[in-house]
Amino acid sequence: MIQKPSFTVDEIKRKLEQYCVYQDRCHKEVEQKMREFNLIPEVREMILLSLLKDNFLNEERFAKSFARGKFRIKNWGKQRIVRELKFKDISAYNIKTALKEIDEQEYVKTIYRITKKRNEIITEANLYKRKKKLIDFLMRKGYESELIYKTVNDILT
Repeated sequence: MIQKPSFTVDEIKRKLEQYCVYQDRCHKEVEQKMREFNLIPEVREMILLSLLKDNFLNEERFAKSFARGKFRIKNWGKQRIVRELKFKDISAYNIKTALKEIDEQEYVKTIYRITKKRNEIITEANLYKRKKKLIDFLMRKGYESELIYKTVNDILT
């Protein structure tokens, strides 16, 4: 049996601080990381409070940077971002705040840009099948259905 190395509470705290400094984290990710150390609940709570107090862990900051990053880099729509943030147990207030990070004009420009790009890739000749493929693609990206239908109709007509 392989013996796991043991760390002091201060060493674990420093490791978790580094984990949070490297990239914004949510509570769920930090708690998952703490489980790897097999800590007693009191120590877990103490470390979590310390990370919050010293601003290593800030759920609002995490939600905002998550929303900005997924929109700018992966071109995700608001519905997908909301779904992923809920999966990470982010509060409704922080989700609402995070969505304000996405500029509405930029959002519409992005859906048009990725729809045009995807339309160039699709080789389907049948107009209805082509529309379905575009709509499915945009649904997976997490855009709102009214916006999807408007965009697809604007591009394919």
